[in-house]
Amino acid sequence: MSKKSLIEEFEVKPSLVKVEDIDDYDIFSDKNLLDHLRSTIIQNLIDENIPEDKLLDQYINDEIDKAISNYNLDYLQRNYIFNLIQNEINGYGPITDLLNDDHITEIMVNGPDQIYVEVDGKVVREDSVSFINEKHIIRTIQRIVQPLGRTIDVANPMVDARLRDGSRLNAVIPPLSLKGPVLTIRKFAKDLESIDDLLVKGALTNDMAIFLECCVKAKLNILISGGTGTGKTTLLNILSGFIGKNERIITIEDAAELRLKQSHVISLETRANNYEGEGEVTIRDLVRNSLRMRPDRIIVGEVRGKEAFDMMQAMNTGHEGSITTLHANGCVDALNRLETMILMNEMAIPVSAVRGYIENAIDIIIQIDRLGDGRRKITSISEVDGLKDGNIVTKEIFGYRQNGIAEDGATLGNFVQSRSVPSVFEKIKRKGFDEVDCLFKKRKITE
Repeated sequence: MSKKSLIEEFEVKPSLVKVEDIDDYDIFSDKNLLDHLRSTIIQNLIDENIPEDKLLDQYINDEIDKAISNYNLDYLQRNYIFNLIQNEINGYGPITDLLNDDHITEIMVNGPDQIYVEVDGKVVREDSVSFINEKHIIRTIQRIVQPLGRTIDVANPMVDARLRDGSRLNAVIPPLSLKGPVLTIRKFAKDLESIDDLLVKGALTNDMAIFLECCVKAKLNILISGGTGTGKTTLLNILSGFIGKNERIITIEDAAELRLKQSHVISLETRANNYEGEGEVTIRDLVRNSLRMRPDRIIVGEVRGKEAFDMMQAMNTGHEGSITTLHANGCVDALNRLETMILMNEMAIPVSAVRGYIENAIDIIIQIDRLGDGRRKITSISEVDGLKDGNIVTKEIFGYRQNGIAEDGATLGNFVQSRSVPSVFEKIKRKGFDEVDCLFKKRKITE
């Protein structure tokens, strides 16, 4: 029988004993012994020929028995070795249990024994698991991305992908990464699928939730801004849930992450260059093409370059209710970045015309931030309210004011609402959504 690699044998699922909810070194206090056994068994499975008269699961058991024959391991340790090898074959190696832990929101692998995780907004080092070496990390990355139609090697040393559960993966290997392979997985938030979930976590108030729902249903153009890891895509996904079931929605992303529940959804995803340096399809290409696909709504996962011009053009030519995100530290900063991205097109457009273009296109800007204690909050909902002296005017409708830090490190603050009635109030009312009356009617009477 020809020699087979471990990856080739992954299609077969061995019936190994599984030990749940136990960390590596709770059982094996001797880290060196654990790593030695794991390395020996995995390498044997890769290098050795599998006899024709032996099933894979039996062969794996025999290899494990051979590797541990000179060590006095108890039953629990023996079964745990089985569990480790099973994760290598059927799962994603050492990080399998981390991916299955709903409390972990992000996994960062910086080296074989440098693994960090984010739990409740705090990044901590995870010492309970480790990789054997850098080759083991690369093999695990390949194991994850190959079924997704992606590849990573010396010729393609960087990859972005979306796992089947919606989690986002990024990996960089040498020569781009100077200190070895780096893997980052931002897990899909299963507990943040509706506006009610955000309310439970205190990310916004009930009035803010009602207002945002009306904005989406009234087809206002919305820009979501925030820093890395603040939850922009999660919020975009939640707001998209307010779009009508009969509308034709086109989503455009680098790596498809949105999980819309409507039936009439067309999902488009960019494509990188192939080995010949050809075949690239950018966000801008997809935005331009989407205009020919009769969309009711265009949702762009993130604008970061020249496609901003095409997105603004779509918003200004009858495609109401479009939503997108970008990286920015605040509402004004978001508009400045948008202006810069439009000017990247190197067209002879005056800055005043660009600002007028943005002012006509964007209705609402939502700023979402991660506070010092790790919690995410919508810190500002502002409207674009015309031009003054050549500058775009923004008015905050809702905001969050931080006023201190508790002894346990928790951020103290409160949500506030503007005393004035926003200009978008009448626009929402004209579309037939009277729910905003309860938010602004009293203010309107007093003014």
